[in-house]
Amino acid sequence: MNLPEAFVRRMHDYFLLHPELSEADFLASFDFEPRRGLRFNRLTVKEQDKNELLESLGTQAQNIPWCPDGYYVSDFSSGKDPYYHAGVYYIQEPSAMLPAQILGTEPGDRVLDLCAAPGGKATRIGADLEGKGVLVANEISADRARPLLRNIELFGIENVVITNETPQNLEKRFASYFNRILIDAPCSGEGMFRRDRNAVRSWERYGPASCEIMQREILHSAHRMLAPGGHLVYSTCTFGTSENEDMIDWFLTEYPEYEVVSHREVKGVNFSHGRKFDGSMRIWPQFGLGDGHFCIHLKKNETAVLYENEYINRKGRERNDPSRLFSSRSSKESLLSFAQGLLTENAYAVYAQVVHDQFVLQGEKIHLMPVPAMLFDNLKVVKMGAFPGEVRSMPKGWIFTPSHALALAFSGEQLKKTRIFSLAREDERLSRYLRGETILLSLEESQQLSDNAYILILVDSYSIGWGKSNGCTIKNLYPKTWRRQ
Repeated sequence: MNLPEAFVRRMHDYFLLHPELSEADFLASFDFEPRRGLRFNRLTVKEQDKNELLESLGTQAQNIPWCPDGYYVSDFSSGKDPYYHAGVYYIQEPSAMLPAQILGTEPGDRVLDLCAAPGGKATRIGADLEGKGVLVANEISADRARPLLRNIELFGIENVVITNETPQNLEKRFASYFNRILIDAPCSGEGMFRRDRNAVRSWERYGPASCEIMQREILHSAHRMLAPGGHLVYSTCTFGTSENEDMIDWFLTEYPEYEVVSHREVKGVNFSHGRKFDGSMRIWPQFGLGDGHFCIHLKKNETAVLYENEYINRKGRERNDPSRLFSSRSSKESLLSFAQGLLTENAYAVYAQVVHDQFVLQGEKIHLMPVPAMLFDNLKVVKMGAFPGEVRSMPKGWIFTPSHALALAFSGEQLKKTRIFSLAREDERLSRYLRGETILLSLEESQQLSDNAYILILVDSYSIGWGKSNGCTIKNLYPKTWRRQ
């Protein structure tokens, strides 16, 4: 492909300083067909099921070395696949799987994904949390926040708050709050040249310099939001040192309380040595079977300055509005009544405790928040934790309507057998369901389901959406905006 001359000249100078790398192989890699990656959702896919799933998807089980749940795929279209609509997997560029792996999220962490759209890294972090702790997934672009929301909901992740804010606004609210922060920084995108010709045109128009200012601002805000002892991963999909090693040189000079965390070497990932710091990682397209990527893991000293955060230490007060208190209590009872009719006894006991601990009512919408909702007052929020559904006061009482997100958050194992209807991936009725059509039932199938009740539709054992039983049919409740053509 035709590369910008300025880019070729700059990379030539780079390879003169790094004779261990072949400039010819690097330039030739831009004519290779880019590889695609598939990453399984560890919240729903069991380890022993991966090979069978890969076989059913018609792809070989070639694992991506730096991601245990990631596999290389080729000529793969996910748009019409029921498994995709059930959140079984996420299609992600292979190199882009490295940063969330390096971050090492553990259940219970407070994590910030500062540049989260479209959601590849956020869905991985959310799965690593296993429902414990909280992920704040931020995206400054309102347009890009929409696909982020959909991907989070597809994966059935509930302990996530999606914000549409600047890093500076978040910094004012969350000083020294997070113990892990991921920055997949906006960059000049040189690693995507062979995949996206628009990246070449953007580079020619703006160049790396326009991104470096943003990167410094983002790193500064992340520093103030990271708690002492916390972990920060910085990554880009570009090759220039000014956005990578030089940026980290600047950051470590500005904030000497950080150290680089070393990782074991992995096939396809090159580790840099001999600078002010060791341990940064690069994926080169001629070696790693993925696009160009840079990644580094930093840890903040335990003795670093703890920035005071008066807002977080404040305690919220329940307004003494009798009508509000009544509606909140009635709405919670409505949700619990729905869940009790749907879930097995053990699953209901667990869910009822979550509702008791995390219930928040905003208008007619119910949210389950793993952290105090007041933390996000006056911020632009796209998703407030789990969104089970909405309630309305009707003449016959309070009516709860479940959300599509709630369907994807439940598994068939949690529901009573009379409230699930499983279809094989090849069943034509499943394709019609995803198009918004009614599901026709045999007499035997209809007799196994609760009448006039919400039914969880499964593709094999994976949740895909709601329907409502009605004699010999299931009324389609798949969201109109999600239906495939």
